[in-house]
Order: sequence, then structure tokens, then C-alpha cells
Amino acid sequence: MDTPSEAGLTGLSAAGRNLLFTDARTASFFAPTPVTDEQLSEIWELAKWPPTQANTQPLRVLYVRTPEGKDRLIKHLAEGNRAKSQSAPVIAVLALDTQFHEHVPQVFPHVPGLRDVFENDLDKRITDGTFSAALQAGYFIIAARAIGLYAGPMAGFDKAGVDAEFFPDGRFKSLVVVNLGHPAENAYRDRLPRLDTTTTVQWA
Repeated sequence: MDTPSEAGLTGLSAAGRNLLFTDARTASFFAPTPVTDEQLSEIWELAKWPPTQANTQPLRVLYVRTPEGKDRLIKHLAEGNRAKSQSAPVIAVLALDTQFHEHVPQVFPHVPGLRDVFENDLDKRITDGTFSAALQAGYFIIAARAIGLYAGPMAGFDKAGVDAEFFPDGRFKSLVVVNLGHPAENAYRDRLPRLDTTTTVQWA
């Protein structure tokens, strides 16, 4: 099998770029169209590939889809976010595994001693792990779009409450909640402005 450097990389088609970026929207309300287990598994099969520090892959995903599970979660959301999540067929809680370093010998086998570095420095583990998990969270949203779902990421929730509800042993720390599904009518507002390169990009 050709490696990327041997085969050469080709850019996405205009349709692909539109799907993932320029036409993609953050849905606020969702249709009752079901989301299957296969689709949710497919999201992770794409989302597991982004770069992370030392390939540590610290992101973990909890899919909440039962009425009971949604009741347990939605009470911890900001009031303005509850109706959005209630309408979503699936709500993903993306969390940091604070013990991600246990897997270093498997995922970074040429430097297994890095496990002990993280074991002995909790601050580094949390800081570095949160950075890498945030990278993975961005890819998770793109992966959902790639399989034809809409995503509604939200930071407005009681993280301590969610962690106590779903991760009581303290190992996982929630980072973001993402509603998943197909958009309802009037699911989003008109697109808001984006900053251009004159404001955001410098050259050296």
C-alpha cells in the first residue's frame, strides 16, 4: 500500500470542502430521524486519526441516547441549551481520560518511559491531555459532518455535575457536549461573519 508521501495527497473536491467547512452549520434543533449505532461507530473510526501529543489519544466519548440518560444529562446543561439537547437523537459527552498515560506503551511504544513522566506529573498530564483531547474534539465534529450528520457543540453545562453523574470515579473529566442528528426546520440562524486573513494571519 502506498504511503501518503508515495501516493501524493490530493485536495478535497469543492463538494467535500463545502460539506465539512463552508456549508456546514451548527444545528440548534434536530429532527426525530434516528441515528444508528453504526453511524456513531463510524464517527469514531474517522475521529481517531488526528495528531495528538505523543499519539496519546486522551479523548473519550459517552453517547447518551436513552430517555433516562438524557434526563440525567440535560439537568446539568445551561437552561438555554436544554431544549436543543432534548431534540437531539444523540448527545455526545466528550471527556478527557486523566489516566490516558496508561496506554503509552501501546500507542507510543518506542518511548515507553513517557508513561512514567506523565504518572509523576499530574499538572503536565492534565494540561497536555486537555490540549490533545481538544484537537480530537474538533476532528470529532468534522467526522460527524463527514458521515452526513449535523453537530451542535456546547460548552454551557455544569462539568462537575456531569462528571459526578456519569463519571463518578473521577477518571474522566467532561470537556464539551455535542448534539448529533439531522436538522429540523429552522435549525439554525443565518451564518454569522468570520474574520478574514488580514485580521488573523501574519507572515514571517
